[in-house]
Amino acid sequence: MYKAQGLGVCAIARKIGRSASAISRGLRRNAATRSGGFEYRATTAQWHADRAARRPKATKLAQNDALRQYVEDRLSGQVSDPNGNIIAGPDVPWTKRRSVRRQHRRWTTAWSPEQIARRLPLDFPDDPMMRISHEAIYQSLFIQGRGALRRELVACLRSGRALRVPRARRKGKGKPFVSDQVMISERPAEADDRAVPGHWEGDLILGLKSSAIGTLVERSTRFTLLLHLPPMPGHGAGPRKKNGPALAGHGAEAVRDAITKSIQSLPKHLCKSLTWDQGAEMAQHEKVKTDTGIDVFFCDPQSPWQRGSNENTNGLLRQYFPKGTDLSTHDESALDAVAYTLNNRPRKTLGWKTPLRRWKKSYYEISINRCDDRLNLPLRISLA
Repeated sequence: MYKAQGLGVCAIARKIGRSASAISRGLRRNAATRSGGFEYRATTAQWHADRAARRPKATKLAQNDALRQYVEDRLSGQVSDPNGNIIAGPDVPWTKRRSVRRQHRRWTTAWSPEQIARRLPLDFPDDPMMRISHEAIYQSLFIQGRGALRRELVACLRSGRALRVPRARRKGKGKPFVSDQVMISERPAEADDRAVPGHWEGDLILGLKSSAIGTLVERSTRFTLLLHLPPMPGHGAGPRKKNGPALAGHGAEAVRDAITKSIQSLPKHLCKSLTWDQGAEMAQHEKVKTDTGIDVFFCDPQSPWQRGSNENTNGLLRQYFPKGTDLSTHDESALDAVAYTLNNRPRKTLGWKTPLRRWKKSYYEISINRCDDRLNLPLRISLA
């Protein structure tokens, strides 16, 4: 309209609040040239806009079968142990709805879309066709009609939600039973910058019927170990004895024994410190230090961010061990398989390398410079 009134480019730009260069480009792009001239026409501009709005082009995942298969395998691949044996996990049918809280979920490799997108350049450095953004994967999952990925794959996302909603994080509460000498402020400075491997963070994830699983995460490599904490003999057999031993499997004695077993199976130079919250399950931390030689430190009350790597790992493990489920149904081989799967996921903080690879690298680098006679590692962290 302003062009028909004879206004110049700068005048039109001032009236509609845009730059003169934008108005000039719009006039050139939408000019009618059929009559031999170069004159702007509104009908031509509308035709260009309608054509640009159409999306006849198929999505990248729909066109590239190899790329689609790679994405689906990383989202919904099966969980296996280090020997390649498939661990089926709970049988959870697809109900066309979001995953229900406090119920079992399907066990898969469950790489996030960002992990998949960032890993592609590392796995296919010379193939530019094997590239996709994490947003394209999300849209293919959430938006009906994109037609590339199966709708049921949303169940493989860690949140299990059909919509992307920020997750609320609950703060844990501890019991202040520790002394000042073992507080996190006394932890060596080398543990803070994560440059030196051998400093661990630990916690419990809880389930129904007082079931629990212990988690240990190495701060530098993010390597994860899971502690099997089965119920002790006599649990649930009768009324609970007042001031009696904790028979649920995650009392101070059971946790002490599980930590000692795992720490003693590791090379000594990769077991320098352990940071825990102020839970009563670590009441026998002095015995843990005596048996293993590892220094135990405690976070400040209600400060889960001081064990950030462990809190993040616990969130990832909830996909396999949801809240409100009985964790005692999983045996030690199942826990080892889940830990192996998690340790083989690429991590953004590791430059999209896997924790297992970083763990092996740290082990070899230190072992070359130190004569360590403890070379027999357990199956879950085998160097083979």
